[in-house]
Amino acid sequence: MCLGMFMAILDIQVVAASLPAIQRALAISPDTMSWIQTAYLIAEITAIPLTGWLTRVLTLRWLFVIAISLFTLASIGCAFSGSLVTLVSFRVIQGFAGGTLIPAVFSAVFLLFPARLQPVATTMAGIIAVLAPTVGPVVGGWITDTYSWHWLFLVNVVPGVVAAAATPFLLPREKPLFSDLVTLDGPALALMAAALASLEIGLKQAPRDGWLSPWCCGLFLVSAAAAAVFVTRTLKAAHPVVELSTLKTRSFAIGCALSFCLGVGLFGSVYLMPVFLAFVRHHDAFEIGIVMLVTGASQLAAAPVAGALESRLDPRLLSAAGFGLFALGLGCSAFQSRVADFDEMFWPQVLRGVAIMFCLLPPTRLALGALTAPQVPDASGLFNLMRNLGGAIGIALIDTILYGRTGGHAEALRDRLIAGDMTAAQAIGLDVELFTHRPAGVSDATVEAYLRPMVEKAAFALSTDEAWALLAGVALFGLLLVLFAGPQPQGPLADDESG
Repeated sequence: MCLGMFMAILDIQVVAASLPAIQRALAISPDTMSWIQTAYLIAEITAIPLTGWLTRVLTLRWLFVIAISLFTLASIGCAFSGSLVTLVSFRVIQGFAGGTLIPAVFSAVFLLFPARLQPVATTMAGIIAVLAPTVGPVVGGWITDTYSWHWLFLVNVVPGVVAAAATPFLLPREKPLFSDLVTLDGPALALMAAALASLEIGLKQAPRDGWLSPWCCGLFLVSAAAAAVFVTRTLKAAHPVVELSTLKTRSFAIGCALSFCLGVGLFGSVYLMPVFLAFVRHHDAFEIGIVMLVTGASQLAAAPVAGALESRLDPRLLSAAGFGLFALGLGCSAFQSRVADFDEMFWPQVLRGVAIMFCLLPPTRLALGALTAPQVPDASGLFNLMRNLGGAIGIALIDTILYGRTGGHAEALRDRLIAGDMTAAQAIGLDVELFTHRPAGVSDATVEAYLRPMVEKAAFALSTDEAWALLAGVALFGLLLVLFAGPQPQGPLADDESG
């Protein structure tokens, strides 16, 4: 199951790293290229909260088999797509199937294992969930450079076939409840899909078009209205599509909020580092991946420790330590220079890599450990949905800072250079001798053309630092949330040793 989940999460990152190659191969316009990713993310974010209902209807066993089979077949379809429409269509199928795999794995942790083994299983699932986004850029860059973009999708086939063939013999046999198909609340499902899709598209467009632009305001209003009607209808339904009543459990509600904060920091940092390294440092996808492997290696090193402590200590204490360390690692990056590279990024990545394991495993126990077995599939969907929503909102806020603040920083740097500010010249990397002794016969236009890219990169680096500070602030907010988690959960699953 973890193998299937790994491929689903990895797929997002390897494709993101190689979008230019796909764009060139299929002659896709730059304006529409992003739909290759957006279509996947919208389908995924819609499928995640449906996992609980699908588990009840199909059983965990057959849900996983069907989902990983669909994901594998859709991957083959993507690889042989000859147009944007065909590729996006298969990406929607991929995203929906992949979206059910992630909460299904976290449900399995609490449904298949006795309490004494749950920390080990949670650690394994957690490593996969956070390692895939980290290694994605290097894997995607290597595949594209070594082979072709088609293999970004074909690489899913062998692991997908293995997972689909093996899981029917490994997961418990339960009786599907196909009768529940007739109880599906179609209008509620449509409302949920409309709310999540409108929010995702709005978040994608807001940094470029403006958060208060008519288009984005309309999308956010549709999302809010659809969500309000969905919640009202679902709370009154005899057979809800998503069981929202679990949010009344305080530890679960706080766990979901912590998952949201982790999503902002995790997906935000995985997005922000490549943007900086590509634009300012001019690294390609493979070189960016090598730099970012530090985070993945730190996660692997911290995983056994986190797993061992998670079974012995209060999850609130470990969550607080994790988010405190996460805030420190993100905050250190807020002071990096425009020439930051592997060495300067090393220790902040180590701090974040260690912290991420403590921001994922203990909050998972906090959220799901106090619930009954029937509640877990729905709750796992909501828990994982919050992490993805956090990532979407975090990336939108980062883009808003990068688009909105870089121009102002560049203008300020130009004004300081015109005023003869030596520190401004040093900030953009201009040779002091050239700044103080302008060569004779060089026109203003030549000087401006020479300085413009230096100013833009320095300004972009300043905006990047502000984005890192924002992510650190969200992590600190997560630390404060732990204080409201209440007593350590001691629910039915925490006491059940029978598995």
